[in-house]
Amino acid sequence: MTPFELAEPASLAEAIGLLDPDDASVRPIAGGTALMLMMKAGVFRPARLVSLRALGELSAIATQGGDGALRIGAMTPLALVERSAVVRAHAPVITQTLRTLSNIRVRNVATVGGHLAHADPHMDLPPVLIALGAEVTVAAPGGERTVPVEDLFAGYFETVLARNELITALIVPAQGARRAAYLKCTTRAVHDWPALGVAVSIESDDGTVRSARIVISAATERAVRLSAAERVLQGARLDDALLRQAGEAAAAQAETISDSQGSAAYKRQLVRVYVRRALAAALGNGAQR
Repeated sequence: MTPFELAEPASLAEAIGLLDPDDASVRPIAGGTALMLMMKAGVFRPARLVSLRALGELSAIATQGGDGALRIGAMTPLALVERSAVVRAHAPVITQTLRTLSNIRVRNVATVGGHLAHADPHMDLPPVLIALGAEVTVAAPGGERTVPVEDLFAGYFETVLARNELITALIVPAQGARRAAYLKCTTRAVHDWPALGVAVSIESDDGTVRSARIVISAATERAVRLSAAERVLQGARLDDALLRQAGEAAAAQAETISDSQGSAAYKRQLVRVYVRRALAAALGNGAQR
């Protein structure tokens, strides 16, 4: 690796001030699990890394008063999110998902904010968070803004964040009666990068779908909602034929890509099958609510 400056700010404001909106070689570093691999491979050669490790105020997990939303600080390690009773009670699908996300060594170091800011389309959490209607708070020199996770990713390894903006927290709204599930298909070990990830969140009343969110990742350049499949479900009576119809609509809409995990045609077939399976899992398994 080439030499670089390591800055260790003591406050969020100081950290933002050390970032350069015009210099791509200046980056923040949280857990660093992905960034260090990029540096070792020579893909990224930083001039300055701004460490966020001293920002302890960004590592809390709590439910907010009033709306009952779950707030997770951006510097919270994924392993702490996985073990949190608060997270498990609020959205058990997050806990379930983290148990097969990479391995425990990575989860002990990787952080929520870094995971999202990296924007790797193969990551497991983004489709889940989009299905749950989550958003992130983003700090910038001019103040703070809120971005739905659904709108965070601009493309392959790209986000809508400016170079001098930082994710400070993840907000997951109260889920009420909604039930959710996440399924992924891997070509090797269960914790490996998926060929496809599918997250669904559905609310039904007496067998009729009131609303549904269906999100896929890994098979596409970024995590995306499949609105055509959601429309198939809206207001319909739940049965096996409806789930198959939703799977067909999802496969028709998904713009799958070919990579080392499989061809675009193969992934389209996975979408057809796994959307149906994920919906069935959400409807039939309360533990994955």
